[in-house]
Amino acid sequence: MKARTKRQPRPAAARRPGPPTDDGATAAAPRRAPARPADAARAPADALGKYVYCVINASSALRFGPIGIGVRPAEVHTVNYKDIAAVVSDTPIEVYDPTRENVLAHERVNEFVMRSHTVIPMSFGTVFKTREDIVELLRGAYDAFHDVLTKMQDKLEFGLKVLWDRDVMIREIEREDEDIRRLKNEIASQKGSTYFARVQYGRLVDAALSALSERYVADIFSQLRDVCVASRANKPIGDKMIMNAAFLVARDQEPAFDARVKKIGARYDKLTFKYTGPWPPYNFVNIRLKLERATEAK
Repeated sequence: MKARTKRQPRPAAARRPGPPTDDGATAAAPRRAPARPADAARAPADALGKYVYCVINASSALRFGPIGIGVRPAEVHTVNYKDIAAVVSDTPIEVYDPTRENVLAHERVNEFVMRSHTVIPMSFGTVFKTREDIVELLRGAYDAFHDVLTKMQDKLEFGLKVLWDRDVMIREIEREDEDIRRLKNEIASQKGSTYFARVQYGRLVDAALSALSERYVADIFSQLRDVCVASRANKPIGDKMIMNAAFLVARDQEPAFDARVKKIGARYDKLTFKYTGPWPPYNFVNIRLKLERATEAK
């Protein structure tokens, strides 16, 4: 089993920083067009908008330092409304390309803020034209934001992907399944056409692999159920992955969850575990925003 690592974000036009897509869920923003690099330090003051990273509980203005997106890391601060706030930095009013550097910068801010606050992560590239637009966003979606922040209070997301070597598992199945083993031996000993026998063999192997995968996944979810608040099964990616899951875990349960994952990994030595986190709750937040982005605003 591999040690827990920080996930490398996937540059993708529709990426929810986080997916966690089935890779993650965030407060969603409208689509965007191709863009060019941005640097708030070089842009005239009247051409600056606000890049939004996340929404948090905060009754007073906060500053997080020069850790924001841009060629020169921008100063990150809050725009407040009542007891919630958007975490933002000044940015030219243009759309960011989802390059690895930009996506990492977006996630870096969320991870930093997450150390001391519960966060609702925003989609990568969310830019508003003015501070007033952000206040309007917070005002219009206040109840939704407040409800989610309450539900997500002191909770973190962890990702768990489980992979196997298909050939190794087929050999395992052949050793344990008498019918598959006998059919394979018959194919090897036949001198004539083996087409129909090979088709039958393939169907039996595929069915056995599917059943074995389902048993593994069900058992892993079952063993983690009592150390997490919620879980989400996302679609596996590729032929080797049998499980692509996200788990919502209370902060005080993180050591127990961590220990349980390691115990399961040691038990299933023929499987490869890719365990990442902690992350903001990308896969467990879904707020639809009706306010237009700055690049599409009139």
